[in-house]
Amino acid sequence: MASATIEQPSWLAERRARAAGLTERLDLPTYKGRPGWEFTDISSLDLAAYAAAGDGDAGAVARADALFVGLEQPIVVTQVDATTVEVSGELPEGVVVTTLERAAAEHPELVERHLGTIVAGEDAFVARNEAGFAGGLFVHVPRGTIVPRPVLVTVVQDADRTALNWRSLIVVEDGGQAEVWEQYLSADAERETLLNTVVELVVGENANLRFVNGQNLSEKSWIFGTQRSEVGRDGALDWVSLGFGSARGKVRMETKLAGKGADGRVTGAYASHKRQHVDFDTTQEHAAPHTTSDLAFRGVLQGRSEAVWRGNIIVDPGAQQTDAFQESRNLLLSKRAHADAIPGLEIQANDVRCTHAAAIAQIDPEQLFYLKSRGLRPDVAKRLVIEGFLAELVERFEEGPVRQVLGDALERRLGLILGD
Repeated sequence: MASATIEQPSWLAERRARAAGLTERLDLPTYKGRPGWEFTDISSLDLAAYAAAGDGDAGAVARADALFVGLEQPIVVTQVDATTVEVSGELPEGVVVTTLERAAAEHPELVERHLGTIVAGEDAFVARNEAGFAGGLFVHVPRGTIVPRPVLVTVVQDADRTALNWRSLIVVEDGGQAEVWEQYLSADAERETLLNTVVELVVGENANLRFVNGQNLSEKSWIFGTQRSEVGRDGALDWVSLGFGSARGKVRMETKLAGKGADGRVTGAYASHKRQHVDFDTTQEHAAPHTTSDLAFRGVLQGRSEAVWRGNIIVDPGAQQTDAFQESRNLLLSKRAHADAIPGLEIQANDVRCTHAAAIAQIDPEQLFYLKSRGLRPDVAKRLVIEGFLAELVERFEEGPVRQVLGDALERRLGLILGD
């Protein structure tokens, strides 16, 4: 079904019009002129060279190299370019899984209530997304409802030299529980595209959401992401981000622990090679007392690739008994690979525990020597060291399908960048 045939409610049309006006006057960020962009230069980006994504071909899904393989009986949402090609799967009563455009027309009160004031920050990419998003995703889980099956969302870019504005809004009301997997793919390794994403996660009181987001775009593509979450009292968010593809871009991930006892767990992994440049900017904001957050990012870099991770823990006034941790560890597989890890703390309460760690290193030659002395070939020894480095991330998840699917995705990516 093509989303272009769906009539927008007046309030959304007005918001889009305001956002379109902002795009006329907002400049793209520069690495010298905007805090947070010092390590990612996008001066070579020419937005005019990318036409808006149009109708897509459903056959592109089969050509794309999927990240998440093996999920059991998922509820499926698939979009190619600007065309939604499938929404299927049995849902519990009251649960809504559909495109964001359709939801705005059929459930306007839900969408209007939860759709963020996205242009308030006057961000050029966010404004362009609000003005031009097509299709998109809306998940709504009513109070006290458990969705027993994962929702698998696949977004495929197929048409060359096009830009897609993708937007997700996922709401789990009080006491609800859901698991959503969202992957961004290219239909062909030679596609030159731009993906501009906005993701909003709303987790209610005593609710639980696992959100797994990954991109495996062509290594000639751009990606920009603004992803935000808000977790209510005693709610829990388990957020995973994988960055494998693209040539260059930046993804911002903001977690706000808004209610007493809220918990946020964020896990990130990237594996780059050649001249890829990945950039993650994370925020853990503790806005209420007795909240916890735990963030861990790990990256493996080959060739002349570059990675940036900038993380910030913010403790608002009155957010006593905060317990927050963040770490970023990078393993450089070549002498020309480069990583920057920049942790930060902004603490405005006096009864907190906030810690951070960052490390950038090459493979320990003593580890390789030990393994080779036990009869392993050099390439096998190197692979084992890298797998061990990433295993700590995978082990953050319980035994079962989630650990298996994420572990398999990392293993396939390692095989690609190591030339297996």
